[in-house]
Amino acid sequence: MKGLTGLVFRLTPNSQLPTPNSHQDVMNDSIQGYTISGYGRMIVDPQRTEPYVRALKAAIKPGAVVLDIGTGTGFFAVLACNFGASKVYAIEPDDAIVIAKQVAIDNHCADKIEFIQGLSSQIDLPERVDVIICDLRGVMPLYQHHLSEIADARQRHLKPGGVQIPLQDSIWGTLISNADYYTQEYSSFWEDAYGCNLSANRQFLVNTWQKHRLEPEQYLASPQLWQTLDYTQPRDSNNVAATLNWTIEQPGIVHGLGIWFDTVLAEGIGFSNAPDRPECIYGNAFVPLTEPVDLAVGDRVTVTIKANLVGDDYIWSWYTQVETGTDPHSLKADFQQSTFLSVPRSPKSLQQRSDSYVPIVNESAKIDAVTLNLMTAGKSLGEIAHQLHQQFPDRFATVAKAQSYAADLARQYR
Repeated sequence: MKGLTGLVFRLTPNSQLPTPNSHQDVMNDSIQGYTISGYGRMIVDPQRTEPYVRALKAAIKPGAVVLDIGTGTGFFAVLACNFGASKVYAIEPDDAIVIAKQVAIDNHCADKIEFIQGLSSQIDLPERVDVIICDLRGVMPLYQHHLSEIADARQRHLKPGGVQIPLQDSIWGTLISNADYYTQEYSSFWEDAYGCNLSANRQFLVNTWQKHRLEPEQYLASPQLWQTLDYTQPRDSNNVAATLNWTIEQPGIVHGLGIWFDTVLAEGIGFSNAPDRPECIYGNAFVPLTEPVDLAVGDRVTVTIKANLVGDDYIWSWYTQVETGTDPHSLKADFQQSTFLSVPRSPKSLQQRSDSYVPIVNESAKIDAVTLNLMTAGKSLGEIAHQLHQQFPDRFATVAKAQSYAADLARQYR
């Protein structure tokens, strides 16, 4: 079938084109978090894609060299060729790159695109490029190693005076009143289920933010800018923190925070997923308070939001204080919440992360050690599988099972 701007996409007989404004997340269980249907929902969302297409078309001059970071199924890479690029480096860590290669063939530009499977920060290109384009966001721009990937690409891969898309993201927040959603997601179904009190679960739920479409009527205060991510400037850290302050001008019950972002892709070109704009694939984030708080005119609300990258994921923390308008020394609320607290952790699991814990080398650890040593020695998967089958017959009844295990382990280090 024909996609946007005349691109050709192959669909199976049972394929369905996803709706552009789906509430479903685009992230799931693939290596870097995106599904094929997720890529499709992003492409067919006009609120996102049309500004990207305009920015890319404006950036490319005849003969330009382009770097597409996170090419996915190859959409931007093919567009770049259609707009006049002579060479495109399309980088993607996910196996979706297999589809991207076929898309390039179907659109008669495979000779102009060099597909590279991996992370851009771990790849050296033979030349610097004129244009870098990427969209590495999740619901919010702070997603995995987004910030460091863009900074590295700009420093190592972009020509002086080159163009990068996007230029910046601005993240906004406000106070939200939404009793129905709060009750549905954080209260009601844990209080009584078939006569069982399940309220112990709630302490974990209220430390979890959700993707949810917000409405302007739910605002209890004017939106404030939390953070501007300027991708044209170097960054010292992937971590972000800032404090928002409001003095309440209209009474109401606050249930949480609403967060969204605006983006500048190029001068005069961008989009917003704000609640007062047409719905966008990224959605909005609803960040709950521990308990709803009844706000009166004159009350002062202070929320400090921190996002710290730990491993491959961000830990979000939000600290909320509500001072009574008539008495600044009287607190209506004092909440400390974090996504770190959204997952139950037993004393045993916490102990196993302490600096005094001595790890136990069990059979699984021994198998991994043998496998990694054989990989280091340059052995093939078949050779590794036979060795594992011989050395650990109780674990691997067949060579095929051993090879599957070794392949999965090797995949983590590709």
